[in-house]
Amino acid sequence: MKTLFSLISGLLFGAGLTIGGMTEPARVRGFLDLFGDWDPTLAFVMGGALVVMAIAWRIVPGMARPIFEDDFHVPTKSELTPKLIGGAVLFGVGWGIAGLCPGPGFAALAIEPAGAAIFVVSMLVGMALLRLTEGKA
Repeated sequence: MKTLFSLISGLLFGAGLTIGGMTEPARVRGFLDLFGDWDPTLAFVMGGALVVMAIAWRIVPGMARPIFEDDFHVPTKSELTPKLIGGAVLFGVGWGIAGLCPGPGFAALAIEPAGAAIFVVSMLVGMALLRLTEGKA
């Protein structure tokens, strides 16, 4: 049941990204172009995500445990480290250049496989290099 729910959740997430235009690099770049031909469409996608998460953060404290897990996995760290800031900067620069981030990148594999594959492979290579340099391979 947990696997089925995970599959349905992933498909719903991918469909939402696709319908919201997050798998279209040109639309993402248009959203990031604040001083040019700005496309506000993705602000509504992000706003919708914020509403859903705000509701989830209100519901979670009242639940004894998740439906398909033994415990909640809520972040416990709140400090800003150079590694976190560097990762956020790298993510933002990559998002601006490619017009994709991990979720939409994988969803775009179904729509535009050639372009998305370059992004996804590059992302996976970068993740592997990080693990190797941190000694977690």
